[in-house]
Amino acid sequence: MADLFDNPAGLDGFEFVEFAAPEANFLEPLFVQMGFTEVAKHRSKNVSLYRQGGINFIVNREPKSLAGYFAAEHGPSACGLAFRVKDAHKAYKQLLEKGAQPIHIATGPMELNLPAIKGIGGMPIYLIDRYEEGKTIYDIDFEWIEGVDRNPEGHGFQVVDHLTHNVYRGRMAYWADFYEKLFNFREIRYFDISGEYTGLTSKAMTAPDGKIRIPLNEESKQGGGQIEEFLMQFNGEGIQHIALLCDDLIEAIDKLQMAGVPLLNAPNDVYYQNLDTRLPGHGQPVGELQARGILLDGTTEGGKPRLLLQIFSQAMLGPVFFEFIERKGDYREGFGEGNFKALFESLERDQINRGVLQVEPASA
Repeated sequence: MADLFDNPAGLDGFEFVEFAAPEANFLEPLFVQMGFTEVAKHRSKNVSLYRQGGINFIVNREPKSLAGYFAAEHGPSACGLAFRVKDAHKAYKQLLEKGAQPIHIATGPMELNLPAIKGIGGMPIYLIDRYEEGKTIYDIDFEWIEGVDRNPEGHGFQVVDHLTHNVYRGRMAYWADFYEKLFNFREIRYFDISGEYTGLTSKAMTAPDGKIRIPLNEESKQGGGQIEEFLMQFNGEGIQHIALLCDDLIEAIDKLQMAGVPLLNAPNDVYYQNLDTRLPGHGQPVGELQARGILLDGTTEGGKPRLLLQIFSQAMLGPVFFEFIERKGDYREGFGEGNFKALFESLERDQINRGVLQVEPASA
């Protein structure tokens, strides 16, 4: 994809997401359920590469590492990000000149020294410029597991479409400026969502390459909502959810359900009854979407449907969850904003059911 605007760091999508957990063998079964396969092990560290399509998840089990300390503070979580760039050392130098804080990651003999800067919650943002077939960082720092397909199809998910940051109230502007100043991200969407009792604001940031999207979420003034709950459970700011993209969401969801991945409950019948009115001529099988709880959004203006199909998992890593999506008709920039209110209110009801959100009973 051509750059949308000036791309000073040479960004080219997500390379990997790094995960850690305080408990041994906590992450691995979850990722296998989601269709990932362990394809390689680090040469000198207790670190594994799990892969599905073009998605790389790094599981870091090193106890005295930045990932280990992050997990001790925040619980099982995404503890690091990697952006692909055209020239890692050039990009790193530019970022430091713009005020980025460097992070040093310890390496062993004959291992790559991956440049990194401090990101959300103190996690590293790595800069990776080796991602051509046969020349990747994994070919140098990892050993491929014999007899295992290096590029497994899994459940059909291909790339990380976007991931969100939950931030403290009043900090959205700081993180928007962080990504804009360092990487020339741009705000492409702004949402102000209100449920019956709580609310949030969200600013969707997109990188110049159009491949890296990071919505920023902040609690509304009344407090007590989902962002505040996340920040308390997570013990700080961090990645709230990670969205994985596929070509056939119905088939992928069937595989996730068969594997036992816990998904968010479907909206009520009215949501699906209103789809044809809200998106006339969308052409999607409403009955099959409803049977699986898949949400539909986008536009059908001009008789050309440009659609987003989406569904969310329940919380899987502490308060962190996953989103599973399909984009149709080159619908690249939407995040399902037409579904936000219905989704927000369903999460609000879940908070009430769990006793997290206290609601006064309606007066007679």
